[in-house]
Amino acid sequence: MASQSAHSEGAELGRYLRARRTQTSPEHAGLTVGAGIRRTPGLRREELATLAGISIDYYVRLERGKETRPSPAVLDSLARALNMDDQEHQHLRELAARAARYAPEPPPAPSRTVRPHLKLLLESLRPNPAYVISRSMDMLAWNPGGLALYAGLEDWPATHRNLARYLFLHPAARDLFGDWDRQITGCVARLRAVAGTAPDAPDLTNLVGELLLKSPDFARLWERYEVTGRKPAQKTFHHPRVGTVTLTSQSMHLEGTPGQRIGVYTAEPGTPDHDAMILLDMTTPTPTPQDAHAHHKQP
Repeated sequence: MASQSAHSEGAELGRYLRARRTQTSPEHAGLTVGAGIRRTPGLRREELATLAGISIDYYVRLERGKETRPSPAVLDSLARALNMDDQEHQHLRELAARAARYAPEPPPAPSRTVRPHLKLLLESLRPNPAYVISRSMDMLAWNPGGLALYAGLEDWPATHRNLARYLFLHPAARDLFGDWDRQITGCVARLRAVAGTAPDAPDLTNLVGELLLKSPDFARLWERYEVTGRKPAQKTFHHPRVGTVTLTSQSMHLEGTPGQRIGVYTAEPGTPDHDAMILLDMTTPTPTPQDAHAHHKQP
């Protein structure tokens, strides 16, 4: 019964969006329209999704009543794109609230807890940079080099540190990676693959929603729906602290965890890259016990 209610409430939200979309002219939405004949009255789905800064597949799910928990930021973006007045905007919010009320609860986000023996493992890998990340690329634990390698990431609060967020939103990321375009393509492919197995999981939907709104580069790549981006074995970092360093990366799934992975970087001993890795480990401030506790504490 609850699922039927959820479906009908979601369908009502979708009907309202479709009606407003077909009644909004491209010119009114600020789009320049070519000379060709348009079969669609009003805005096309992909035009509205682009204007609102969300993916076309997510918008289609909304309009078909399959997606029943759009975030307030997504609703505000849609209302702006459709030039809704205050009353229409409020109606949209109420329809979304009703749909969410009857929808089944999404699965909880996996635990962010990292087991003590894994933190010991990270420490034992020094001076090799190493970290543990969640399935949605949250950085959950690290050794000094593992955090310092991503220049500027330490400026963010521990619960905000996410490698996808870093690549797309941190101003230092483009300077750090000479092949930034390749890095972001592989990153989105990985998130797409995970989202295919857990499309409604809050850790993924929150991250993807944020990046769709804040990064046109992410939105463009997310549209392509590639899930097979190959991760290069070697990465070159143009690091502000130790100069240019090329390291070999290895990522491994951690058994008995909720999708956590360990990432480790290595270099051949005696090479300039290995020396730079040692320098990065030595010049990184060691966290105080309070900091370490904050790093691994659940948000």
